Amino acid sequence: MNRILNSRTFKTTAIAAAIGVAGVAQAQESEQLRIVGSSTVYPFASYVVEEFGATTDYATPVIESTGSGGGLRLFCNGVGDDTPDITNASRRIKVSEFERCQENGVTDITEAMVGYDGIAFAQSSENDAMPVTREQLFLALAAQVPVDGELVDNPYETWSDVDSSLPDREIAVYGPPTTSGTRDAFEEMVMAATAEGMDAYGGEEYTDIRSDGAFIDSGENDNLIVKRLSENTDAFGIFGYSFLEENSDALLGSSIDGVKPTPEAIGSGEYPVSRSLFFYVKNQHSEDVPAMMEYANLFMSEQMIGDMGYLKGLGLIPAPSDMREEQRNAIKNQEQLELADLEK
Repeated sequence: MNRILNSRTFKTTAIAAAIGVAGVAQAQESEQLRIVGSSTVYPFASYVVEEFGATTDYATPVIESTGSGGGLRLFCNGVGDDTPDITNASRRIKVSEFERCQENGVTDITEAMVGYDGIAFAQSSENDAMPVTREQLFLALAAQVPVDGELVDNPYETWSDVDSSLPDREIAVYGPPTTSGTRDAFEEMVMAATAEGMDAYGGEEYTDIRSDGAFIDSGENDNLIVKRLSENTDAFGIFGYSFLEENSDALLGSSIDGVKPTPEAIGSGEYPVSRSLFFYVKNQHSEDVPAMMEYANLFMSEQMIGDMGYLKGLGLIPAPSDMREEQRNAIKNQEQLELADLEK
């Protein structure tokens, strides 16, 4: 591994005598935990980061919001101090990503499921509620839709074009980019799930989202989508439920297939666009980055992810207690994720 000296193994004065002041600074820098990944998990992880920095002797970790796909790409680049130690994800690691990790020498990974989140479809609270179905969302946002039995480029310009029961408002949806786990989950649970039931797609998992301006790629910053909805009150946004809860005074979430986005509906799976949230630990860094496992254990503590945990107040939906304990033990024991686990 390309990590440099672990300064906590020695007295600072000893290191200073051996390698000089500059070497001490470099050694301390090498220990600073680096975290990347999901914009949805970012608010929860950021809280843990700040708590960790305030309550331990370690430096406050560096955390970046890169999107789930972007984070896993960085994480799987290899082992060493130029790669992150932990990556957050708003969906499970893909088989292809896991295999890339293995090819690049990242062969010892532990997976932690921290809780649940829902994907919100929301608008400015200045509007009346607009309940939608997954089929309506699909028809509004798919690149090609069936018209008279044939697939054509999406002709719908307003929501009432999609369904006469919907308002006569222009289709404008701010959403995440292709590197986002929220985008992946939306494509799987809304786009693919709907297309499978439509004869025109031949049972295929069609997930192509239109690129003619109706769907606006808004980057990895979900707070930017929230801001844009206050500026364009005719538009909708797609983002994690925690951002809806945090901005409940300004935003109004739509029910999907008749189910409102509530913690109870998300936690039970009744809300049709619910998903699990994860982080992944690179165990090969644990010896040279001692902060890593202490941070991971803090994140998985009842203090953070429990029924009365701090992260619940930020919008995290806690998993059942037995599942929390199982996931906590996986981190504590650094259980190695296997390909077979992802193929179940």
